Amino acid sequence: MYTESMKKLRSSWRWYLLGLLALANILTWYVVVRESRQGELTVAFLDVGQGDSIYIEAPNGNQMLIDGGPDKKVLRALGKVMPFYDRSLDIVAVSHPHKDHIAGLDEVLRRYEVGAAMSSGTEHKTAEYDLWKKTLEAKGVQEIFGRRGMRVHLGGGAELEVLLPNQDVTHEEPHDGMLVMQLRYGETAIMLTGDMEAALENYLIAFDGPKLKSNLLKVGHHGSRTSSSLAFVGHVSPEYAVIQSGKDDSYGHPHPETVGTFKRLNIPMLLNEQLGTIVVTSDGNRMSVEERATH
Repeated sequence: MYTESMKKLRSSWRWYLLGLLALANILTWYVVVRESRQGELTVAFLDVGQGDSIYIEAPNGNQMLIDGGPDKKVLRALGKVMPFYDRSLDIVAVSHPHKDHIAGLDEVLRRYEVGAAMSSGTEHKTAEYDLWKKTLEAKGVQEIFGRRGMRVHLGGGAELEVLLPNQDVTHEEPHDGMLVMQLRYGETAIMLTGDMEAALENYLIAFDGPKLKSNLLKVGHHGSRTSSSLAFVGHVSPEYAVIQSGKDDSYGHPHPETVGTFKRLNIPMLLNEQLGTIVVTSDGNRMSVEERATH
């Protein structure tokens, strides 16, 4: 007997099926839109508070994360720039083992499938560094030590060149054993400095000079006065300077002296504390800041 309850059940299943089809259609278009972006390099300077974290998506879709900020806020920030269905990263790197760069990476290693890890190799006896090493071992992730001249081919023509360190820095102080890299795609380049200070900046000026020219500079040490010397910024001569500092941080970053350097050279500054996550893209010929920079 065809009862009223059966009729209602059939009607409910019809709406349920229509809902699934609509969801599948939305997901299909979401993937199509993302695939249509291939051919571009995307770099997102994540809003993680007082710390560094940089997400890179190569033109072929390969993904890299450099630094993870001071805590698990990096997970939320990643969720805003990566597809919700994507739980993998090809490479995770740490510029140096200070808490505001490395602490969030433990959660990243636990939540994402990571292909490989990269660091300068500098050791630092802290709980955050020990946890990073233990989680790498537990997850079976190989750690690669970056050295000057090494090139990491991210895919689709995007390439990272390691500028520093130039030797074994196992027992150096973290800021003296910094992993510094230049990201290139076509005619565009981004200088990634970690917390590099003036002494290492002078080293790069002496050895690289004109090669330092980049479209964008990730400002060293959150805009501290110990970084971003006039000579170094002049050699990089960027179109934009990104400063990864937290709102109302206790260190007073960026320092007025550093702000003055960029103003003197007429270089626009983009701050996470003002804009939230900052997303830049490159088609290989020109670089642009996207409108989707958001908290």
